Amino acid sequence: MSSEILINVTPQETRVAIIEQGITQELHIERTSNRGIVGNIYNGRVSRVLPGMQSAFVDIGLERAAFLHVADIHGSAQNDHQRPIEQLLHEGSNILVQVVKDAIGVKGARLSTQISLAGRLLVYLPQESYIGVSQRIEDNNAA
Repeated sequence: MSSEILINVTPQETRVAIIEQGITQELHIERTSNRGIVGNIYNGRVSRVLPGMQSAFVDIGLERAAFLHVADIHGSAQNDHQRPIEQLLHEGSNILVQVVKDAIGVKGARLSTQISLAGRLLVYLPQESYIGVSQRIEDNNAA
């Protein structure tokens, strides 16, 4: 099987194409003016815990602190009961997070501790005991 990766970089955008047996399998375009951080994973530090909002602000090295709600913390629910955020996080503690929504206006990015890495055929969920399938596999030899 022949595979190629083609990369084209200009000041305005970067384009990457993955070609297998002469057929484009993936195409990624990233524009300099609209570079988002959704999907990025950071080792952040909790800067504030807000028990009244059941949320926290996490410093991930950006201009503004990012927002993490208790419902987006992996393992926060126990026996169908949501544990209070002050039992889960403390100011100054380190936490591994993934950006689920870019910052908008004066609001920082939205975070989750439920990490997922999507590939062409599978979704890796390191905190789960199962593997997610990102698309239907029709040919057993494709995997």
